[in-house]
Amino acid sequence: MIIDAIDNEQVEMLLNDVLEAHGYDFLEYSHASIKRRITRLYSLDSFVSFAEFRYAVKTDKQYFKRFLEEITVNVTEMFRDPTFYKSLRNDVLPVLGTYPFIRIWVAGCSTGEEAYSLAILLRELNLLNKSLIYATDINPSVLEKAKKGMFPLNYLKGYSENYVQSGGLKDFSSYYTANYSLVKFDESLSSKMIFSTHNLVSDHSFNEFQLILCRNVLIYFDKDLQHKVFHLFDNSLEKLGYLALGSKESLDFWANAKDYKRIKNEKIWRKL
Repeated sequence: MIIDAIDNEQVEMLLNDVLEAHGYDFLEYSHASIKRRITRLYSLDSFVSFAEFRYAVKTDKQYFKRFLEEITVNVTEMFRDPTFYKSLRNDVLPVLGTYPFIRIWVAGCSTGEEAYSLAILLRELNLLNKSLIYATDINPSVLEKAKKGMFPLNYLKGYSENYVQSGGLKDFSSYYTANYSLVKFDESLSSKMIFSTHNLVSDHSFNEFQLILCRNVLIYFDKDLQHKVFHLFDNSLEKLGYLALGSKESLDFWANAKDYKRIKNEKIWRKL
């Protein structure tokens, strides 16, 4: 069956429907990226027409859940970019360790690998007991997975290598128990995490943090939306707090970038 191409006007109509019916605003996401994902889902699910697809997204709660899972990007791994985690371990967390309490926000946490990586770092620096990690995502389904702290066993070889390269101090397998094709991470790690839905586009600041990580999320947003999110982070970050972005993301062209100083070679900035 030949699927008609979806044009820009149809993408716009669908995204307006999503905002109106479900309260999720994808209108300022990078257009090429979101159009590609919508087109993929439309052809994957073999709708007879775009009108039928649009109706399902708008009115069928179960189908909208699938739409949300496909449209939001959930690519993550533990200790991704080991030199970044090495810098957190050596340059950032020891400074935060001088504080009486550490609040960290992992924005766009997906299935939770980043939050668990952070918890392990904090444990090894003896800081987990006085830390709280707020892990948020727009997608409730991935948060459910994150709360369980369970990951496919076949991912663990790569995660373990990343951990060692990031300066890990222990045998990585001491943090989880394997059960057939899955591993479950120690609940003493997740006991210091709060998982909740948060929409970077429309929701407000909800706390004051010493460290905010939002890595490889902003690449899917257009420039205006990126700057809007930077303002949200700025409002949520304590003076002298740290903001960490993904390897292809930067504060450089944002109006308030002068209020931040970059740490060494990593995409980590300190608020002045």
